[in-house]
Amino acid sequence: MAEPIASLMTEQQNPASLQIDRLSTFEMLRVINDEDRKVAESVTAELGQIALAVDGIVEAFGKGGRLFYIGAGTSGRLGVLDASECPPTFNVSPDLVQGIIAGGEPALSRATETTEDDPAIGVRDLLARGFGPADVLCGIAASGRTPYVLGAMAEANRMGALTIGISCSPGSELSKVAKIAITPLPGPEVVAGSTRLKAGTATKLVLNMLTTGSFIRLGYVYGNLMVNVQPKNVKLLDRATRIVSAATGVTYEEAGVMLAEAGNNVRAAITAWQNGSRQSGSREDRKNG
Repeated sequence: MAEPIASLMTEQQNPASLQIDRLSTFEMLRVINDEDRKVAESVTAELGQIALAVDGIVEAFGKGGRLFYIGAGTSGRLGVLDASECPPTFNVSPDLVQGIIAGGEPALSRATETTEDDPAIGVRDLLARGFGPADVLCGIAASGRTPYVLGAMAEANRMGALTIGISCSPGSELSKVAKIAITPLPGPEVVAGSTRLKAGTATKLVLNMLTTGSFIRLGYVYGNLMVNVQPKNVKLLDRATRIVSAATGVTYEEAGVMLAEAGNNVRAAITAWQNGSRQSGSREDRKNG
C-alpha cells in the first residue's frame, strides 16, 4: 500500500522556513542558501550506491546496452536534461542515454503531471523507446511513489534489466523495487512540497555523477579534459583548442592548426601529436645510439 502523501519527508514543513514570508529579502535568501548546503551532504551519504550504479551502467554500455531515465514533472525534466547533454559533451549517440518524461515533449515546458498517476502509461512509454533486457532504467521520483515511474520499473525488472531508483524519501516504494537504490535525504523543502528545490538539486547532482562517472570510466575524459567534446560553435571550438593545447603543451595557435588537421576531432588531434612525439623520440634515440 502506498505511503500517504502527507507523511512523505518531501511534503513536511521545514522548521527553518516557517516564517520565511516575513523575512527581509536577504534573510529569506540566507534561509534558502543554508538549506541548500544540506544537499551535497545528502548526496555524499549515497556515494557507495552511486558507484554501484556507475559500474552497472558501464558494464551495460560495454554489452551494447543503453541508459534510460524516466520521471514525471521536475524529475522527468532533469532526466531529459542530463540525457540531452551527453552527445555534445562526450560525442556519443543521442540513443545511448535517453530521457523519458510523463506527458512527452510538451511536458518539458508546461506542467502536465496528470499522466504520472498511470503506471500503464509508464510501461507504454518505456516500450515505445525499444527498451530491452540489456538496457538500464533509472527511475526518478522525489517522493519515490510516482505510479508512472513504478510501472516502468516493474516492467524493466520483469525483463531482468538493471534498475536504479533515485528518490528523496526514506523507505520509498521506488527504493524498494530498484535493484540499486540511491536515496539522498536533504530534508523538507523551504517551501513545503516544492521538490524542484533541494530534492531537485540532489537529483541533478546524482545524475551528473551517473553519466560523467560512466564516461570517465569508459575513457571519454583525458586527465580532467573532455576530449570528446564536439566543437560545433565558436565557444566549443575555443574550448576544444584549449583542450588540445593543455593536453599536448603546444601553443594555442599550434593547437588550432592540429585540431583543423584532425577534422576538429580533439581526441584525434591529441593522438596524432602523441604518435608524432613517439616517432620523433624513436628517431632521436636511434640517432644518439
